[in-house]
Amino acid sequence: MNAAPADQIRLLDVQGLDVRLQQLAHKRRSLPEHAEIESLTKDHTQLRDLLVAAQTEESDTAREQTKAEQDVDQVRQRAVRDQQRLDSGAVSSPKDLENLQREIASLAKRQGDLEDIVLEVMERRESTQERVAELTERVGAVQGKIDDATARRDAAFEEIDGEVATVTKEREVIAAAVPADLLKLYDKLRDQQGGIGAARLYQRTCQGCRQELSITDFNDVRKASPDTVVRCENCGRILVRTSESGL
Repeated sequence: MNAAPADQIRLLDVQGLDVRLQQLAHKRRSLPEHAEIESLTKDHTQLRDLLVAAQTEESDTAREQTKAEQDVDQVRQRAVRDQQRLDSGAVSSPKDLENLQREIASLAKRQGDLEDIVLEVMERRESTQERVAELTERVGAVQGKIDDATARRDAAFEEIDGEVATVTKEREVIAAAVPADLLKLYDKLRDQQGGIGAARLYQRTCQGCRQELSITDFNDVRKASPDTVVRCENCGRILVRTSESGL
């Protein structure tokens, strides 16, 4: 393949822009905010799970408290009715009076026991409510950190994407001036060689693979016409000759 020396030199400019695009893509993927957001999101998920569990416990305890208070109210109402019967004098039989008094005493003890249960449930519910409030605050704080990291990541994305657009446009302009067959070979080699399709020959060293050409290979390059597109015998990349090639 033949190409004017100027077109071969221009290929180095295209390569430089492609390297810059690779660097920008790597920078975009490697932003520290990615790891920060991932870590914070895991924390947020764990805290949300704990919060849901605490809210469920609080809801269950609220129902338990309501049930316990209803039990107390039922016993209290029954005790009031028995006391009213006792006070009304409607019960005259000594045995019935004794039974009624015994029931009132039993209801008083039962009411006391149930009120103790209500207090215990109320204490548990208060503790759970405090836990819910604490977790709600922590979830909100972590979400705030996620929002901040996301905003910083998106700002970095915008800056990087802006530079990508500029470099891509510049590449399009320069690549348009490179012969189609030369550009096609370059793109093919770039895909095969980890993003480097063309490299400068500096003294006797290929700047693509960083290996020195043998004396024989170097002499072959020296003898080649300036229009000849030469390749590195070590890596196969296009070797671009310049004034610094030592030829």
